[in-house]
Amino acid sequence: MTLAKIPLAGVIGSPIAHSKSPALHTHWLKSLGIAGHYVPLDVAQDDLENVVRTLPKMGFVGANVTVPYKEQVMSMADLVTDRAALIGSANTLIFRKDGKIHADNTDGYGFIQNLRQKAPDWNPKAGPAAVLGAGGAARAVIAALLDAGVPEILLSNRTKPRAEQLRADFGQRLTVVDWVQAGNMLEEATTVVNTTSLGMVGKPALRVPLDGLQKGALVTDLVYAPLVTDFLNTANQAGCITVDGLGMLLHQAVPAFERWFGVRPEVTNETRTAVLR
Repeated sequence: MTLAKIPLAGVIGSPIAHSKSPALHTHWLKSLGIAGHYVPLDVAQDDLENVVRTLPKMGFVGANVTVPYKEQVMSMADLVTDRAALIGSANTLIFRKDGKIHADNTDGYGFIQNLRQKAPDWNPKAGPAAVLGAGGAARAVIAALLDAGVPEILLSNRTKPRAEQLRADFGQRLTVVDWVQAGNMLEEATTVVNTTSLGMVGKPALRVPLDGLQKGALVTDLVYAPLVTDFLNTANQAGCITVDGLGMLLHQAVPAFERWFGVRPEVTNETRTAVLR
């Protein structure tokens, strides 16, 4: 009798000890009764390509990729999805049975699913979205918002050239606003997103004036440590609908888990509790 191979997956980054992905995937593997493992992989820059190409030979069916390697792994993939190409980075690798490495980006999917679950009445077409930040996460968020039908995106970043680059990549529906004027763009926004790490534990505060927030606007922060940031707290007091960033992490993992392990998991309150434990 031949026993089936135990499928392995993991998350590649450096540092990686802080990642909540192992707790999330382990929770799903256990609750769904799947004999598999998901592990954190702290990989040095010089070893990245060698590690990615060796993992399939070790029984890995796939891997998540996080900071600082999301852009770099694109060049190692045989197949890149349209959305990963548009965003310019990959957070999910699938090691196919034919030996090919497939790169995808599920961050935008996770972002939108989090909003739809936590704010079911959210209407992306109701008005402009204001986006703070122009890094990799912002690219995924902008692509997802445009796809969802947001009519215009007002974008502001501390270094303006990065924001200008996003406008060049995503087109006319983006308007770049100077960082010193970022507070003003909130006045007409019906959706507001912080994609920066400002306000995160151990990082500087987000100092954008928030008195322009519209009552009833949807406000979300990709930061989830702390779960309720000062940004979300202020928005809540202003009568906005607020959504924390943990759900994006949970939802972006769903399509990856399904591709690797063959079962589609659900994001429930129990999932959140398991990851926050």
